[in-house]
Amino acid sequence: MIAFTTPYLWYTSRATGVVALVLLTATVTLGTMVATRVGGRAVGRFEINEIHRSISMITMLFVAIHVLTTVVDSYVPIGVFSALVPFTSDYRRLPVAVGTIAIDLMLAVWVSSMVKDRLRNATWRYIHYLSWLSLAAALLHGFTVGSDAHRLWMIVVQVACLVVAIAAGLWRITQRPDRAAGRTAHSPLSRAQTAPATPAKARTSVPRSEPPRRTPPPAPRPRGRR
Repeated sequence: MIAFTTPYLWYTSRATGVVALVLLTATVTLGTMVATRVGGRAVGRFEINEIHRSISMITMLFVAIHVLTTVVDSYVPIGVFSALVPFTSDYRRLPVAVGTIAIDLMLAVWVSSMVKDRLRNATWRYIHYLSWLSLAAALLHGFTVGSDAHRLWMIVVQVACLVVAIAAGLWRITQRPDRAAGRTAHSPLSRAQTAPATPAKARTSVPRSEPPRRTPPPAPRPRGRR
């Protein structure tokens, strides 16, 4: 690949990185709402789940553009290998590695969603917890790298994303349903707790059949006198 540099690549990389951070925060927040079964008449749980899925796909698109423009731009010596494997970049190794970890975790969550039918529910849920680590790594990456990291507007965006992420995490911990509190479909419960209450058999009394009553034969008519 012939790398080149242009200000438009650098602007695109910066813009897509910021948008990807905001979308990732929205994805994690909507995932928290899905996990805690938030929904109402105006916007139901199905609609929230679909919005969560759509925004997650858009997030991956912006991440891909962010990585592509960063790799193509020769102003920063970051190759494809360094964008996917942490601690292999010669340019600001630690901040770039944190961003690479965020991307790898996002890929793991995204792939697990694609093959959800082949995974156990508990395994898929544990892999989805990596989205929180991905968001934390993305926030740390945004605070430590980039020419806009210490500008006021960027600090406001990052602090807003951090506050929303903390609020979503507290909501997930305090408002989680009973299933997320440790009791899953595979939890061993006593038979008295799992077996549904069945009513006792009602004793049905069958009425005894009475023998048919015999009607007496008609009395013979008296014979008349001759």
